[in-house]
Amino acid sequence: MIDLRAFAFIDQLQKQFVGFIGSTSMGYYPVAGQAAIFLEIAPGIEVNNLTNVVMKKANVRPGAMVVERSFGMLEVHADSPADVLEAGEVLMDYLKMKISDRMKPKILASETIERTDPFMSQIVNRFRNASMCLSDDSLYIMEVVPAGYAGLAANEAEKAANITLNHVTVFGASGRLYLSGTSSDVKAARDAAVASLEALDGRDH
Repeated sequence: MIDLRAFAFIDQLQKQFVGFIGSTSMGYYPVAGQAAIFLEIAPGIEVNNLTNVVMKKANVRPGAMVVERSFGMLEVHADSPADVLEAGEVLMDYLKMKISDRMKPKILASETIERTDPFMSQIVNRFRNASMCLSDDSLYIMEVVPAGYAGLAANEAEKAANITLNHVTVFGASGRLYLSGTSSDVKAARDAAVASLEALDGRDH
C-alpha cells in the first residue's frame, strides 16, 4: 500500500529556489514564475510509476525524481498553474486518494542564529548547495517532516523577504532549510515559511 507522505502545490516558483533545483537535480529544470508540485510517498520505488503516469496524462515536466529505500520524491512543474493542478488530480486518481490524505507537516526545529560567527558561516558554506552564508548574517534553520514540505517552506520564505537561500533538503528522513540575511528579513522569511506549513491540512503523524 502506498503512503502519501507529502503533497505541496507552489503557485509561483522563486528565482533562488529554481536556481537551487537546477543545480542539484537531473530533470527538466524549472524557471522562476512556473507552478510546481512536490510529492513524497512510501515505499520510494513507487515514485517511478507515478512519474510515468503523470508524464503521460498531464502537461508538466519533472524537475526532480528521487528514489530512496524508504521514500520517493517527485517534483513536476509547468508554466500554467492549471496544468500543475491537473497533474495533481492525475496523481491522486492513480493513488485513489485525496490531497487531504497526505501527512500534515511537522516542524521539528525552527531556530534563528543572530550574527553568525565567521567560522559558523564557513561550516554552513561547506555543505550548502545554494548561495553562501556570510559572517554576521542572521541564519535561520528549519527541519520538517515529511521532507517534501521543505521545498514549499523555502519558496514561501523567499517570496516574503529579501533573504539568501543557502541550502534545502527535500528528500530523506527529514527536510531542512537554511537561509540567511538581515535580522528583519530572516524573521519575515521565517514567519512565512512556518505559516505556509501550518496552513496545510492532512492527517497527523
